[in-house]
Amino acid sequence: MSIERPEIPDVARGGDAMSPTTVTPNLLRSWPLPEPTGTKYSRGQRLVIGGDRSTPGAAMLAGQAALRVGSGRLTLAVAASIAPHVAVAVPESGTIDLPDDDAGAVTGDGAVLEHDLGRSDAVLLGPGISSPEGAERLLAETIDALGDDVPLVLDAFGATVLAQMSKTRLDALRGRLVLTPNQGELAYLVEADELGDDDVLDATADAAARYDAAVGCANWVVSDGAVWQMTTGDTGLGTSGSGDVMAGAVAGLLSRGAGLAQGLVWGKHVHAAAGDVLAAEHGRVGFLAGEIPPRLPMALATLR
Repeated sequence: MSIERPEIPDVARGGDAMSPTTVTPNLLRSWPLPEPTGTKYSRGQRLVIGGDRSTPGAAMLAGQAALRVGSGRLTLAVAASIAPHVAVAVPESGTIDLPDDDAGAVTGDGAVLEHDLGRSDAVLLGPGISSPEGAERLLAETIDALGDDVPLVLDAFGATVLAQMSKTRLDALRGRLVLTPNQGELAYLVEADELGDDDVLDATADAAARYDAAVGCANWVVSDGAVWQMTTGDTGLGTSGSGDVMAGAVAGLLSRGAGLAQGLVWGKHVHAAAGDVLAAEHGRVGFLAGEIPPRLPMALATLR
């Protein structure tokens, strides 16, 4: 399904590295998301590709977050050896078997994704994949089969293998790619040995320019030279699975029809705002990533 994605209004347009635009509730209210209406198909179909036998929760958390931000239909492509269990654990989702090896790592060999890629409004690739070779094969297949106007979110190994793609495949992604790396993954994307906190903004801008992508890392989002700075969130979000929730929220908003920068800025904000609510309930640390998705609908509702 072809989705018309909104332009960035002047009031929400990002600044530059010297004067980034601060993301506030009022800014987001001036940059409203497409209204979700109709059936689960018209509200957006998204595919999450990831989840080895040892890390199925990453794909599950991402999928649940996508549903919680209002996306309509979810499919999880996970390791074949645990796909039946994931289908039971997430009854709202369909599942696809990804061939895996004896250790349960997704190999990327013989995956049959063309049908589901063809009907997706947004795709997230990477959560819970432990093999870079498997991620590279899956990414190549995804690029070759994905519709021309469908956005692709890459997280974890899904992002770090991007540099291994051919120029033809990279060119096919320009203008519809979203990257959600952590600081270590961002260093790999920009070919740096390591990044300090003060280096993150410049590296985020470098990755955005290299891959013609919307890139979000830590408190920063960069897209097409524009820079936004997040103001929500605290150290409690640094917990296992939290990044998977954030990536899933971004993919869910994109499947609803949000623009690339809009989906990334909104997704990072509501993820962090949900964490702020949990911090008020439980303290700065100690809440779980699985507790974040149920808070996302209210975080969105406060911005209407």
